[in-house]
Amino acid sequence: MPLDLDWIRARFPGRHIEWRDTTASTMRDASALAASGCASGTVAGADQQTAGQGRLGRSWHSEKEAGLYLSIALRLGLPPSRLPVLTLALGLAVADAVAKTTDLVCDLRWPNDLLIGGRKCCGILTQLEGEAVIAGIGINVNHSAFPDPIARLATSLRLASGRSLPREPLLAALLQSVDSHTALLEHDGPQAILDMFSHASSYVSGRRVTVEQEGGVLTGTTAGLDPSGFLVLRQDDGRRTLILAGGVRPV
Repeated sequence: MPLDLDWIRARFPGRHIEWRDTTASTMRDASALAASGCASGTVAGADQQTAGQGRLGRSWHSEKEAGLYLSIALRLGLPPSRLPVLTLALGLAVADAVAKTTDLVCDLRWPNDLLIGGRKCCGILTQLEGEAVIAGIGINVNHSAFPDPIARLATSLRLASGRSLPREPLLAALLQSVDSHTALLEHDGPQAILDMFSHASSYVSGRRVTVEQEGGVLTGTTAGLDPSGFLVLRQDDGRRTLILAGGVRPV
């Protein structure tokens, strides 16, 4: 069923929400809106993506009318160095919205994945567009199955809860939560976000993981976040390595 945009817009008067039946990528749509000077909080969404963007250039499975696929143009006045912490804040915002509308609790896998039962239900992508940050969010809501090879790695809120869920309340809760978490980062600084993420994620400290890096794979135990939001890894040989990017997976 198509999203009820009138219901959404009535709850967010004054916010520009551009929603399409089908688009190549909401990240591209939001980037174009940001380049044209759109206001902070402008939303570009779609009921289906044909070239949805995931991490490291991977594609995002965007089944028609089954998920929430949107990108938000944010003008927060934060320096580029705060982008890693902003990504963590967005993960917290999605987890908060999911909990409020479904009672499901998500684990947060550094830096940008939400998991239920060890399987991914949401991915977040952030990129700069001039002075704006484009926050791409893909949530698997009512997917009943996934194609190979992601079938064993992915889940949806429907599969986790055992029931089909309306997308409108989740989107409304998400936009409110993004507003509140980004405001917290702006006004209180990164430490509040770092503390909240560390509490909400089983991956931040004491977790045996492997990390995909350009030069190979690192193995060790996570040892917290640094002040910039990067992950500290204590390797098996005792060295402490700062993980700036890469795929973190449990051993």
